[in-house]
This record gives sequence, structure tokens and C-alpha cells, in this order.
Amino acid sequence: MKLFPYGHATHPQWQMAAGLVLAQLRAHMALPDYASAPHLGLLYITDHYAPEATEILAFLSAELPEVTDWSGTVGVGIAANNVEYFDEPAMSVMLCDIAPEHYRVFSGVAPLVHAGVGSARGSRFEPHTALLHADAQTPDVPELIAELAQRTASGYVFGGLASSRTQVVQFALNGDGNVAGQGKATGVFHGGLSGVAFDADVAMISRVTQGCLPVAKVHTITRAENNLVLALDGEPALTVLERDLQVNIADRQTAIPKVRATLVGLSAAQDAPGHPAIKRTGEFDEAVLVRHIVGIDPGKEAVAIGQPVDAGMRLTFCQRNPAAARADLMRIGAEIREALEPEEMTAELADALSADTSASPHPARRMAGAIYVSCAGRGGPHFGGPSAEMHIVRRALGDVPLVGFFAGGEIAHQELHGYTGVLTVFTTEA
Repeated sequence: MKLFPYGHATHPQWQMAAGLVLAQLRAHMALPDYASAPHLGLLYITDHYAPEATEILAFLSAELPEVTDWSGTVGVGIAANNVEYFDEPAMSVMLCDIAPEHYRVFSGVAPLVHAGVGSARGSRFEPHTALLHADAQTPDVPELIAELAQRTASGYVFGGLASSRTQVVQFALNGDGNVAGQGKATGVFHGGLSGVAFDADVAMISRVTQGCLPVAKVHTITRAENNLVLALDGEPALTVLERDLQVNIADRQTAIPKVRATLVGLSAAQDAPGHPAIKRTGEFDEAVLVRHIVGIDPGKEAVAIGQPVDAGMRLTFCQRNPAAARADLMRIGAEIREALEPEEMTAELADALSADTSASPHPARRMAGAIYVSCAGRGGPHFGGPSAEMHIVRRALGDVPLVGFFAGGEIAHQELHGYTGVLTVFTTEA
């Protein structure tokens, strides 16, 4: 597996942006360390281009005939190596050097089949994991994500919910052409789920980075009705909230802004096998799900949150914290780099790994390409400056081909997260 060619650009006219992206892709494909004829393309566009999605995909497909399969979606912002595009017309493309027999593009009309089931290509493809894009308006999205994850051998999927102020579109084009059930589909879909599944031969490392810090201790939910938390540790939930946040709900002018700035971190019951916890450094474990407080019920002394809960689950009041998010993002980047460093290194590899991370991508780093899906509420504005989040990724991970988007919810494992980032790196052979 060679380095993945990638390109990105912004321009009021999509044709101009596409031309700039194509120039970058072709320049990379001419270099010896990059793939010269990749088959799988990942395409992310900002919502400014959403009405022209069909034309964009058709143009790129015609200009890159060697790329037979496409996947991607739309975001209010998109990402590429070291840059973020928010509130401007832009596109980002990466071409993956993965043989067609090791992946499958899927959509609502060409769904992902269970492991071991034959495909239209005549081979028995066994999905091990999958990059997943979804429309937030689709009913029962969390359940659909979990169900799709169960179709993979690992049970792990990664990706995010499309985010758009205009049309919500997804790209899913199969190299088989009009595969069974797809008919004359253009490759641009509205609603549902789509993405690309990979078999076990496609090596990757994926990590979740959290962006919130607890403001009080962890509580156990002792009574609940659907998404209404009635009691924590045997006390009325509203009483606990007031104590943890040091507010009095009767003083609405002071209390309401503080409650609105507060979220909850949900985790499994304390006695559940491998239940998540707060780390020694204070950050959440990656399995903690962050959800909004959607209301309070003074009559029941209850707190309503954005997800159904059960008695026994753990709940922590938390708030977004840029410093904690920055540190945690650096942590997952360091974990990935450490995982890819062999115990014994040649002189060339040692030189490449010790080089400035702003240097051009190098095969010795064993990173062919990366996908980063972050919350639309994060990005540069949250981290303090334009493209600040992607600058952190580059400093942590090194210079690596990368694309991604800013989502309305992030997908990792079998769960829908919030205010997180999901970083996945495709690794080259040792």
C-alpha cells in the first residue's frame, strides 16, 4: 500500500475547485511514493456545493476513470491535511490505494451484506470494519448504526452524520456499475446510510478523542423514565444538578445559562464488564457518550437528556473544554504514532520518524492516509484560530494524506458520539 493521493481547494465555482483538486491528485500520482492508479475515492464537500453534488461526482469520475468506486458526504465544514474549510465552498478528495477485492461501497440501494455472503463481484467478501456516513433525519439512526456494525466481523464502524444547511447528500458509487438493486442511480443519495466496508486485510488504527471535562463526581442513575433522569444516587436528579453546578433553579437568570452550558457524560453501569471511567488526567474514556440536557422538570425534580437511559447507568455533568480537547487530540495522535513505530528500525526509518512533522509524507511513517471526522461544534473556532484543530492533528500525527468533514454527530464503535473527533489511519505494510 502506497501513500494516498489527495487534494483540496476552495472556489466559488465548483468547476474551478475540482480543477485545482485534480491537479494536486495527478501531481501526487506521478510521484514514486504515491499510488499511481488507485480505485477508491473519498469525496467530501461543504454544503455550498451540495446542490451540484451530482455534477461534481460525474465530473471527477470522468476525469479519473481509474477510480471506479466513490464514497463521501457533505459537511458545514470539511478537512484536509493541515487545513479546515468552514462557511465557504470547498471540496476535499483522497484516493485510496486499496485493491477492489478488499472493500465494498454500500448504500441504501446496495446495502452491506453480512460477513461471508457473496457479492455482485462474484467473491465472498467479509466486512471487518466500515467507514459510515448517515443522514441525521433518518429515523432510528443510532439503532441503524449498531445494526450495521453487527454486520462487520469486528463490530467497529467509524464516520459521522452529514451536516448541511442546504441539501444533505451522500456519495456511494460502485465500480460494478448498475449493481443489483442500484438501477440507474447517479451515486448521489439522500437519506439513510452509506459508506465503504473493508475486510481484515486493510490495516488501520482508529481512535476517539473527547472534548469535555467533568465538573463533578460520577453518579449512578437510580430511577429513570425513557430520557428523564429522576434520581441520581438515590437523590432527586434536579437536587444533584443544583449542587454539582452550584446553582439554584429558582434563580433563572443565573441558573439557566449555566445549565445550557452543561452536558452529561453517560457510561455503562459500574458492574458492567470493562465499563468506561474517567481517566486519571480527568478526561472521559472514549466509550463515554456526551449528550445535551434538553430540559428540567421541577415538578418531578428531574433532568431530561438527549438519550433514553436506564437505572444503573453512570452519569457525569460536564462542560466543553478546549484545553482538554487539545490535550486529548495530541494524546490519540501520539498513541497512533507509537503503535506504528517498530521495535527495531533501520537508519532510514529512524531518520524519517525523527524528521520535522511538517515534512512531506514519507512511507517510513507507515501511514498511507487518514480520515478525520470531528464535531461541527469543534474545528478552528473552538480551538482558537483558523484550521487550529487540523494543525494539532498534524503536529500530533505528522504530515500524512488526510481528508474528513465536520459532522452533526460522530460514529465510533457502534455508537453515535457528540463533541468528539474520530481519527482513523490506514497503515502500510511493515
